[in-house]
Amino acid sequence: MSAATPSSSIATATTGLLQAHWPVPMATHRFAQAADVNAVLARVFTLMRATDPNHKSDNRFYASSDDLLQRVELPEFSALISFIAQALQSTVKQANAGVWPQGRHGLQLELTGVWFQIQNGAAFHDLHSHGNCSWSGVYYLQIDPMEERVQHADLGALNGATRFYSPMHPLLGGAYMDMGNTWLQQATLDVSPAEGELVLFPAFLQHKAMPYSGTKDRIVVSFNAQIHGAGGDRVFGYAAK
Repeated sequence: MSAATPSSSIATATTGLLQAHWPVPMATHRFAQAADVNAVLARVFTLMRATDPNHKSDNRFYASSDDLLQRVELPEFSALISFIAQALQSTVKQANAGVWPQGRHGLQLELTGVWFQIQNGAAFHDLHSHGNCSWSGVYYLQIDPMEERVQHADLGALNGATRFYSPMHPLLGGAYMDMGNTWLQQATLDVSPAEGELVLFPAFLQHKAMPYSGTKDRIVVSFNAQIHGAGGDRVFGYAAK
């Protein structure tokens, strides 16, 4: 790459090892017991929707309250929650590798909310993020196979996908772009769901459930998580004045 004067000094400034600061960690896990658990929970959640006194007659989109840990007592649900907790512990440990101080910290994982959503008829869940937690996740309990979803005349490959937005996305509105910041210009990530898959992501990351239309309802289990240390959560001191 040639540099035009007077900006040729940039060559000196950028020599050395490239460092990527503040990356966004995400992880995908597969539930080994999905075949045994998903069908049971799909029936239970569909019944819970049908018997919810606050449920409207429109079945295109439904979200339960976030207190499933207190309301559902089934071995299948306990198995799913155990899998989610283990996946969170593994992912959070990897995300904080080299940042957590040495030694054992007595970390405590708390699921502060667990709920399910049912979606069909081209319904969607608009752009949002999750507050009061550090990590969130979505488990795909039921959805049509990808090869069937893509046949939809209007929705195609995005039928039922989960779209994540780069934290840089708000900065791109009207932003200057040239080949030097190409790495910023793809500001979305579309995850194609599959039954039995769990996606974990930092709670601040904006995302949306794209419109879905299928033979089976799209049913997901979502949750928020906090991870606390026995001696408090602050690791780094505040910046000096």
